[in-house]
Amino acid sequence: MNELASLVDWSRAQFALTAMYHWLFVPLTIGLSVIVAIMETIYVRTGQERWKGITKFWMTLFGINFACGVATGLILEFEFGTNWSNYSWFVGDIFGAPLAIEGILAFFMEATFIAVMFFGWNKVSRGFHLASSWLTALGVSLSALWILVANSWMQYPVGCEFDPAQMRNVMTDFFAVALSPVAVNKFFHAVFSGWCLAGVFVIGVSSWLMWRRRNIDAAKSSMRVGAWVGMAGILLTLWTGHGSAVQVARVQPMKLAAMEGLYQGSVGQSLVGVGILKPEASRTPDYPMAFSIEIPKGLSYLIYSEGNKFVPGINDLIEGITINAEGDTVHSLSYADKIAIGKTAQQALREYSAAYEAGDKSAMDTAAAIVKENFRYFGYGYLPSPQAAVPNVDLTFYSFRIMVMAGGYLLALFVLVLFLCYRRTEVLEKAWLCWLGMISVAVVWVCSQSGWVLAEAGRQPWVIQDLMPVTAGISGIPASSVQLTFWIFAFIFTALLIAEISIMLRYISSASKTNIEKHSL
Repeated sequence: MNELASLVDWSRAQFALTAMYHWLFVPLTIGLSVIVAIMETIYVRTGQERWKGITKFWMTLFGINFACGVATGLILEFEFGTNWSNYSWFVGDIFGAPLAIEGILAFFMEATFIAVMFFGWNKVSRGFHLASSWLTALGVSLSALWILVANSWMQYPVGCEFDPAQMRNVMTDFFAVALSPVAVNKFFHAVFSGWCLAGVFVIGVSSWLMWRRRNIDAAKSSMRVGAWVGMAGILLTLWTGHGSAVQVARVQPMKLAAMEGLYQGSVGQSLVGVGILKPEASRTPDYPMAFSIEIPKGLSYLIYSEGNKFVPGINDLIEGITINAEGDTVHSLSYADKIAIGKTAQQALREYSAAYEAGDKSAMDTAAAIVKENFRYFGYGYLPSPQAAVPNVDLTFYSFRIMVMAGGYLLALFVLVLFLCYRRTEVLEKAWLCWLGMISVAVVWVCSQSGWVLAEAGRQPWVIQDLMPVTAGISGIPASSVQLTFWIFAFIFTALLIAEISIMLRYISSASKTNIEKHSL
């Protein structure tokens, strides 16, 4: 048992390490591709050569980041086969489809048109080159779409059924998987947050240029574009973030309860704006907070747009009190009942396997019917107790608040920068504002990483919600092997990140010594 726990912990840690490093690059790639396309559009429409130089400057930074993102993304996909082979077998027909589409369609599209972006200057027409830049941006977003479709299915498994003959899930409705409300909302939330992150990145780099008193006009022009894209991104991220909260309440109510540190729900549930949880041993369901500032009825309004609605807490959900897809409070099965049903489904599956070996068709049909009837809670049969279905409350609670507070700061930053860009341009060169812009680059990445931690840690212990916990999805390999590769990947990814930052800083520094507006690749 200790070996299993160690294997699970190290497998999760390795995947979390890879995913978080990968997510350092992805949102910048998404957002910067759009900003580069907008800058080139300005160049084509105005005919001003200065915008061509500005476009090339940011395009080079986009290319550096794109290459690092590809490297980490490939390793991430390989880990499904090496560390999570049981999971890959169980859902390969479903999970593999969007990943295959991403590789065949989206990545091929990126690879094709990114070559024209970088090497097509003066070789193709302005219109064709501009189209290539926009198609690269579209390809980057489509790549994110299919990855997020796969991830969303893990959070909300739809469009499938279990086939006992194959001992795996098979897809029954591709469009239910691709167009599930969770997938659609998650896609737009990730893309818009990428716009926000890239907008802050452009503001930060432009602030450095102005602080060094280099390329001030190009920096101000870049900052204006970055601020507008960032403002659109943060506003749309807030909108889709609300949609995410509504979806989580419907399909992952335990995650919502953990986000709020809510153990005992109530009608007209307040929303914790700022709070500190008591140590776990001293928490009580009535009030688990050591300190909090709350918005009265805020959580009920957030989820239902009504203040007098019930929101279930962790203990309510364990006891079987939850909300349905329409938002109505219902008395469902307790987690103890779900565990019992899951064990029934698993036992029936073992009986099906035995009947198959014996060639007993009648017994196979009987066992298959029992599996189908009880499969909805199949994964609960692996849980040792109802409390095992509760995620890490502290990690989920604090990552949510860090994300929200950082998002509020970024909104204020974009408002300030846009105001100064059009009303007080001379203030943009002040040292305090330049430092504010540079520091904000760190803030936006903290915000982005906190959102990813919230999305993934909040659904634990599930690798597939309600169907497979992490303990059932891992590969049967020694924990020491995973531990070794964890440290190898940690070293490689850290070196890769240092290399990217170093290359970017050198490029920005060298470019600042020349006229960016006359820049050439």
